Amino acid sequence: GSAPDIAGKGIANPLATILSVAMMLRYSLDAEDLADRIEAAVDSVLSEGYRTADIYSDGMRKVGTAEMCDAVVAALR
Repeated sequence: GSAPDIAGKGIANPLATILSVAMMLRYSLDAEDLADRIEAAVDSVLSEGYRTADIYSDGMRKVGTAEMCDAVVAALR
């Protein structure tokens, strides 16, 4: 869903949108290999402890929207 109340604040969690792209690739575009890469990148970032405020817990690394996106992109490389 959208969250207009937090738009532009850098606090939205982009992972659901990123994983939606993986679903689109897998189920609509028959690009399972690309979907697997995206899902693995998200798993890697979460394993490294990156968390946006909505899923943050002690001991994790709290990041904003852009930093979470950057981390996923870096994991894709």
